[in-house]
Parts: sequence; C-alpha cells; structure tokens
Amino acid sequence: MVDSTIANAGGISRSDWTSDEFKIISGANAAANGLSAPSPSPGDSTMDEIVRGLSGRQKKLPSKLFYDERGSQLFDDICNLSEYYVTRTETALMESYADEIAAELGAGAMLIEYGSGSSTKTRVLLSHLDRPAGYVPIDISAEHLIKTVRALKREYPGLEIHPLAADFTRPFALPASVNGSFSENPNRVIYFPGSTIGNFEKHEATDLMRGMASIVKKGGRLLIGVDLDKDPEVLQRAYDDSLGVTAEFNRNILVRLNREFGCNFDVDQFEHRAIYDAQHSRVEMHLVSLVPQTATVCGKTVTFEIGETILTEYSHKYTISTFTEIAEQAGFQSRRVWMDPEELFSIHLLEVA
Repeated sequence: MVDSTIANAGGISRSDWTSDEFKIISGANAAANGLSAPSPSPGDSTMDEIVRGLSGRQKKLPSKLFYDERGSQLFDDICNLSEYYVTRTETALMESYADEIAAELGAGAMLIEYGSGSSTKTRVLLSHLDRPAGYVPIDISAEHLIKTVRALKREYPGLEIHPLAADFTRPFALPASVNGSFSENPNRVIYFPGSTIGNFEKHEATDLMRGMASIVKKGGRLLIGVDLDKDPEVLQRAYDDSLGVTAEFNRNILVRLNREFGCNFDVDQFEHRAIYDAQHSRVEMHLVSLVPQTATVCGKTVTFEIGETILTEYSHKYTISTFTEIAEQAGFQSRRVWMDPEELFSIHLLEVA
C-alpha cells in the first residue's frame, strides 16, 4: 500500500518528483508490469482498521499511522534525543562490527530494508558491503522515502537503488526492476533495524518474520535489530522524554487522522503516556483523554470517558533466548549475535533453515 501522504505532499511537491520517482511511488511502474498498483488515497482496509481499533474495549490505533511526513521527521528527532538509547546504541554497534557483519553477508548481497526511514544505519552497512548488487528501501511514508533515496543516490552513485513505498505488514510486490534479479541472486538479505520488530505482538512478529523467510528463501538471511529487556526507568525515559518530542509524535497520529481520514479529534484534549508492562516485557504508548468527549471517526461517533486511553504502540523487549525462539518458529536459525557492553541492544544475523 502506498502511504496516503502521496496525496498530501509535505516537504516535496509532486511537481518536483522525477518520472522514475513518480512511477515507483504512485504504483504506475507496478501497473505497467502486471502487478497490483497501490491506491494513492486512504484505502478502505486502513479505515476498517481504524474503526475496528477504536471500537474495542481497549481502543487502539495501528502504529504504522505514525509515519506520515511529519511523524517521520519527529521520529528522526526522537532518535537524536539523549534519553532514547536505541538508535545511538544500535548505530554504535553497527559501526563497531560493520566489518564482521559485512564479511558474514559476503559479496554481491541484494539488500531489502523494511521500514527504511532515513536509512541512517543502512549507510554504515552499505559503506562496508562488498559490491552490493542492489538496495530496496521500503517505507510507508512516500515523501520521506523520496528525500532519503535522493540523498543515497548522491552518496552511492554506483549502487542500484529501487525504492518502494509500501506497508510491509501487508503483502507487497518487489519493484519490477529488481524482482527477477533478487530471486536469482543467491545472496538475498533483508535488513530490519531499529527494533521495529518489537512493535508487533509475539504472534504477529512470528508471522512477519515467516513472511520474510518466504521472500529470501532457503539460505537467505535476515539482519535484525532487537531491543533487550532492561531497567524500567531507562525505558520510561526513552519513551517519555523531557522535551516532549515523543508526546508530539504520539499526538501527531490524531492530527493525521483528522487530515487524511475525515476525523475531528480535539488533539489538545489527549495526553501522551508511556507505561512499562513487566509481565509482557513491553512498553505501551497511550493517548489519554483528558475530558469526556466524542470524535467522528470515518463517519462513526466514538465516545471517550475521562482517563480512557487509545493504545498507539507496543514496544516489546526481548532476551537473546526469547527472540531466538521466535526466530526459530518463523523458520530461521541463528548465525551470529552482536551486543553492546551494557547489553542494551542486540543485532541478530539469521538464516532460513
């Protein structure tokens, strides 16, 4: 699914796109090659997700809705906060072990990245890989993807880059320009950094990784970042920073619903809250209703009591053993694990068994 920011240009006007960018982002390239072309506007299935999520006892919204143009920018800001150890620690790990990781991946790797964002950590990997065959960044924010790919093409002029604006939680087709060469390349690698896997419940994470295994096939690899369970105070600071950037990021999901899905949330009447659930080893992000209120959501009325919350994100934390168990259920076997000295974060290299 192409993210609906395609119809709501932010930092880049559609008139500024090159023809190749427009074809890939709009789905015209897919349609020309007999593939299913994504819709450039909010799809019924997304609206169904929203309505269904806000109709339950615990109201929920899918965390993928964070990542419009503004949300992607805010997340980049979060990654630079002193309290948010995740990006800093994972980047340091990549820089420390880039040579080892590149040696494990070998020459001629065809790299697909799920949720590429600004591709910051990817640059470390690309700079150390031996003659990578190509790079397919997949991101739900079309505008953010175009910006990132433009920068990457300047920095890596000899690298074949095939961007795809898509929701990787749903079935998608690789760009026609890379589909054949990827399946024929014996060195197929998916890169999934940032501990995004933690945003999924355990069974969802297993299903997602099972889908990854079906893409890279037997012998293909998955390089994945996994956040480790730790002191709850460290987690609390990371997900409720002193500058309020995470709070703005969380509330922006309502701003997006108002703009793109015809909702009318009073954003100022919701407050950010982060909770650590020790029983399930996860951080939960909520939006708390400060007053009794109603909102129109995709044509339906949703009522909120004071103190009632919308769950917007899970961030599960793992041990090495609990994550390895999930990976094995998905059809992978562990090849290598890298951790920082404080054991805050881990990077796993998995191979389809």
